Amino acid sequence: MTDVTTPVLIIGAGPVGLIGALDLASRGVNVVIVEQRHAGEPPPVKCNHVSSRSMEILRRLGLAEAIRAAGLPHDYPNDVAFCTTVTGTEFSRIRIPSVDERSRPPSPDYPDTSWPTPEPPHRINQLYLEPILFERAAKEPRISILNRCILEDIDQTDDAVVARVRNLDTGERFAINAAYAIGCDGARSIVRRKIDAKFVGEAEIGRNLSSFIRAPALLGMISAKRKPSWMSQAINPRRAGNAIAIDGSELWLIHCRVKAHETEFAMIDRDRAIRDVLGVDESFEYELLGKEDWIARRLVADRMRKGRIFLCGDSAHIWIPVAGYGMNCGIADVTGLTWMLAGVLNGWARPSILDAFERERHPITEQVSRFVAELGVQLVRRRNEPPAGIEADGPDGDAVRARFGAEMYDMNVGQYCCGGLNFGYFYEDSPLIFYDGGQHPAYGMASFTPSTVPGCRLPHAWLRDGRSIYDVLGPDYTLLRFDPAIDVSGLTDAVAIQGFPLKLVDI
Repeated sequence: MTDVTTPVLIIGAGPVGLIGALDLASRGVNVVIVEQRHAGEPPPVKCNHVSSRSMEILRRLGLAEAIRAAGLPHDYPNDVAFCTTVTGTEFSRIRIPSVDERSRPPSPDYPDTSWPTPEPPHRINQLYLEPILFERAAKEPRISILNRCILEDIDQTDDAVVARVRNLDTGERFAINAAYAIGCDGARSIVRRKIDAKFVGEAEIGRNLSSFIRAPALLGMISAKRKPSWMSQAINPRRAGNAIAIDGSELWLIHCRVKAHETEFAMIDRDRAIRDVLGVDESFEYELLGKEDWIARRLVADRMRKGRIFLCGDSAHIWIPVAGYGMNCGIADVTGLTWMLAGVLNGWARPSILDAFERERHPITEQVSRFVAELGVQLVRRRNEPPAGIEADGPDGDAVRARFGAEMYDMNVGQYCCGGLNFGYFYEDSPLIFYDGGQHPAYGMASFTPSTVPGCRLPHAWLRDGRSIYDVLGPDYTLLRFDPAIDVSGLTDAVAIQGFPLKLVDI
């Protein structure tokens, strides 16, 4: 291969890198992506949830419909069930609509159906999400994906980034010259090390022995006892864990909580742990397809930028996957950056606009990491110490399960219906925002208040013609006018002279 030149280089073709590339391409910017895996190689079976905010971004990119059509069957319950074992007694349930049920009117039975958005969240494993993103990116003329290539070194001058790349199949080395680079290369990020960024936080909160299995008989065993669920949380004295439905048929991801005295994964009998979580005996047959063991952490990079090189996603932060917000926070990172990069590269913004990226995103990642870590620690402790009598028969056992079920519901509903993480956060120290003294509404993991205070997300509204207000916004800046008699020509003429992208929309 010969040396390559591109406006933007992205390292890593996971969901964060691919969405970043697609957003840049939609803004007329060419991108090169470096990815170690083969084209079409299945991704890890990790992320299982696309947040509402991420779905709004995918809607803008024209991908929401395809993604919502993939994953679990449309009538498969997206609920979270709490049980003694996956095939045992259920004692609580958080109801989350299936794809089909999303079309029904909001209901108090479903805690997230009244959210102010055109795109509710979607439960889908990365196994199905990433190929959709990859296929779209591979067809985009402005995106070049260099598979089976690894970044060996990256450096920069005042004017450019130079990356040294090696083809893993041929051993050939070449350079990529770019105006800017984005590291989306995961928790072991080479880019992070090369810009001297360091993870800060808690290196270990807990461990999970996780197994990707094929078990054709499991769904029938569950259905014989209770309504199926997207996630089944198993809590018993032998082993706490959960089972996540991947295809709604025979593929499952089984997380087994590691106990305090089990200091190494190798100490654990994987088969025994899986059976204790599922509640099955030795006659139950399954196929182990992969090992996905992981350590729960709370780590945030002390910087997300050095000069022309930026960090997004797991390269910038990793934490316990409470609320399923690792990948989704990465998507927010990268799309918070790409519109600024496009502004610089398209000539309407000064490079100083890029100073906003870290000032906006770093406080949010730090805050989210503390939200999820605090709840994660509480959940690890409570699940590993179930109340006595949790599996007892009769009225006494029923009473224990009812009390514990209510406790589990209250502890968990905020993470599985996390409206605050979707809609509540705000940027309070951005150099791009003119603050007017208004107080940003407080928010939590689940709670939020829509607001027009500068720095908040534009509150959603449905227009009279049935469109979402987000569907009429321009790609960069939009002026919403609620009275067409108001003369805004002074503003629109001024921005036109500057070549500034402002769309006027009459509401």
